[in-house]
Order: sequence, then structure tokens, then C-alpha cells
Amino acid sequence: MHLCRGNVRSTFISPGGYEPVADVLFNATALNACFLEYDTDRAGGFEPLCFLPKGKHAVLGLVTSKTGTLEAKDDIKRRIDEAARHVDIDQLCLSPQCGFASTEEGNILAEEEQWARLARIVEIAGEVWR
Repeated sequence: MHLCRGNVRSTFISPGGYEPVADVLFNATALNACFLEYDTDRAGGFEPLCFLPKGKHAVLGLVTSKTGTLEAKDDIKRRIDEAARHVDIDQLCLSPQCGFASTEEGNILAEEEQWARLARIVEIAGEVWR
């Protein structure tokens, strides 16, 4: 399940951390993975990941789909390490923060910028989760 915070023309709808919903989301649902937007500070910290039980995964949306600036590989890896302080790293995955065109208007990114993000994610995942 993806918890979307809005994705029309590179905008968002709501800020706030996952603290108020983490326990219920991770433990009272039959989900095996939650796709969480963590591309900006508006999503809060990784502390709520401590509620994630064994056998479930948090897919960290650390790579934005809203702007053309590609995140530095080391910055993403550092944030994965931060998240792994709260849950086993083998329960974590990496993805874009949201889809590249959740609505017909899409986001303010060129196609080659989208492909660059996907390539960066594959590269980082190969290094972190060999």
C-alpha cells in the first residue's frame, strides 16, 4: 500500500510524520509492504519504523518524482542507514516517493529524468542489499 500525500504537477497535499498511524498501519492491517514517502522533511523522521513487525517491509520513497534534481547516491544511502537504526535493513526497500504521473497532468520532470531516478534506485539497491 502506498500512502500518497499528493502528486499533481509536482505538488503535495499534506505534511506530517507517520507517528499517528504507524502502529495501526503496520500491525492492524494485512499488508506486507507499505510504500512511504520520505523524499522531504515534511514526512518526518524514521522513528515510526520501529513499529514495523518482522515479516513486513517498508518501502522508502527517498527518491523524489517531483523535481528534476537527482539526489546524490551517498545522501540516499545515508538516509537508508538512518532508517535502519529503527528496523532491520532487510525489511527496507527503496523506491521513488510516488509515481511519475499520478494524474494526467503528470509532474514537472522530463522522461530522461524519470529514467535516471530508476537507474539510481537500482544502483543503490544493488550496493545496499547485494
